[in-house]
Amino acid sequence: MSGQARPDDIQYAMEITRVLHEPARRIDTFGSTKFEFILLSEFMDEVGKIRVRTGSIEADKPQLVKPEGYETYEFEGFSEKAREYFEHLKEKGLDPATLATIRYGFQMKRSNVTEQTVTDSIANVSDRVVADAVRDGNPMLGVVLGVDDAWEFSILRFMLEMMGKSQDINTFDFKRRGLL
Repeated sequence: MSGQARPDDIQYAMEITRVLHEPARRIDTFGSTKFEFILLSEFMDEVGKIRVRTGSIEADKPQLVKPEGYETYEFEGFSEKAREYFEHLKEKGLDPATLATIRYGFQMKRSNVTEQTVTDSIANVSDRVVADAVRDGNPMLGVVLGVDDAWEFSILRFMLEMMGKSQDINTFDFKRRGLL
């Protein structure tokens, strides 16, 4: 991206970007995950010119972040009823340990990004690229329709979607291992 991105450019890219074909796989709970992407964007100043960028991003192993000291809440000055109520909440699944969050980290290796220019309509190029992605069956490939001048933010939007779609399975895996 050339120059400094303005907040309006960032917001526009985040609102306009769409994942046309999402990877079949999700972020692995206990290891790093490498996604590949094809980002399609129309030139801002030329009709019928489409930039096709390919590259990869790597999701680091998700980290479980828990609040500190939740095991040893002190109830000094409170009645026994307060402690009983707290224990009741824990039995109902409202244990403060459930306040744990999953932290995701991504790396985008710019050296892996290549680009080419195609002359056609964005609809035709999108249809072809998605059809190729489906036919190839790469479970790690996402096809993204984004904004040319702010393409990095289109990739950011893709990463955020992958985090959101991975969170339930990651939470399940952490619970299954007794970490939550």
